[in-house]
Amino acid sequence: MIPSSLPREKVAAGRMRGSFVIVDQLQILPLSPSPHLSPSREREFLIPSTIMGEQQDYYRENEAYADFLDNWDAGFYAKYADAVCPAGPDGKVLDVGCGVGQVVQRLIDAGHEAHGVEVSEPNIAKAKKVSDRCRLYDGRSLPFDDATFDSAGALNVLEHVEEPEAFITEIVRVVRPGGKVVLSSPNFFRAIGFRDYHPSMRGLGNKFRNWQRLRAKRRLIATDPGAVRFDRMEPIVREPFQPDDDAIVATNGVEIGFFLEKNGCDVLKVECTDRHVAKPIDFALNLGPWRFLMFNAFVVAQKRTS
Repeated sequence: MIPSSLPREKVAAGRMRGSFVIVDQLQILPLSPSPHLSPSREREFLIPSTIMGEQQDYYRENEAYADFLDNWDAGFYAKYADAVCPAGPDGKVLDVGCGVGQVVQRLIDAGHEAHGVEVSEPNIAKAKKVSDRCRLYDGRSLPFDDATFDSAGALNVLEHVEEPEAFITEIVRVVRPGGKVVLSSPNFFRAIGFRDYHPSMRGLGNKFRNWQRLRAKRRLIATDPGAVRFDRMEPIVREPFQPDDDAIVATNGVEIGFFLEKNGCDVLKVECTDRHVAKPIDFALNLGPWRFLMFNAFVVAQKRTS
C-alpha cells in the first residue's frame, strides 16, 4: 500500500501522466482472454507495462512508505508469521517483501533462521537493523538457489508485483520439497461483505461482476489452464489514501491456489481471514465455498516431494 503522501505534481485532473490514474470507479483489466469481451474490446483493457514498472520504481525510493509500514500493529501480520513458520526447530524461512522486518523479527524470536527480501531501499535500511539477512532485490529473481528454505511466503505483496505468475514460481522454486508456501493478499473478487474499502468490492454491481468473473476463472482453469492469468488493475490516486489503492493485480484465492498447484504444490487450505479471530468465527467463515467470495485470500500450500 502507498501512503497518502504521493507527490502532488503527479496528480492532474482526470487521468494522470505517469503510472497512476485517478478514477471514480475501478475497472478490472483482464490480461487473459475474457469470455465476455471481443478481441478488439479486450485490447482496450490491457494495462500498459509502463504503469506497473513506474509504480515499482515508486516503491524503491519511498521513505514515507517505510515509515507507514513501521507503524503496523503486530495483529496485522501475526497469522501470516505463524503460518510461514517452519514445522521443525531451527528452520530456514524467507519473507518476500519483508517491509521493515517485523515478520523477520517474529520468526527470529521463534528460533528460526529468517531471511527477508524487499525492493524498497528505505525499507531495507530499517529491516537491516533487525537482521543482516534482509537484503534488497530486483523484485523478479530471488537471490537464492533452488530448494534453499523450509518455508517461504509473502504478505500483501502479490497484488503489487508486475508479474504475479512468475512471482509465485520464484517463491516455490526456493522452497525445499515438503516445505511450506504461504501467500496472503486481498480478495479483489469479493462478492460478499459490507463496508468494503476498495472500489472493486463496493456496490451490488461490482459484487455481481466479481462473482461472474470468479466463475469465468474457474471455467478457464477447467477448460484452458494455459490461458489463465491474474487480471490487472490500474492503481488509484485519491485523497485520503485508502488501503490497496496502489494494487495492480486482482488477487483471489482461486488463482493463487491454481498457480501454486501449477508450480508443484498441494494446497493445504484457502481461508478468507488473514488475521487471528475467534475459532468458532474462523471455522464458520472458512467452512464453505463462500470463503472464495469474502475478505481475503490466505493460502497455505506444501511443495510436493515428487
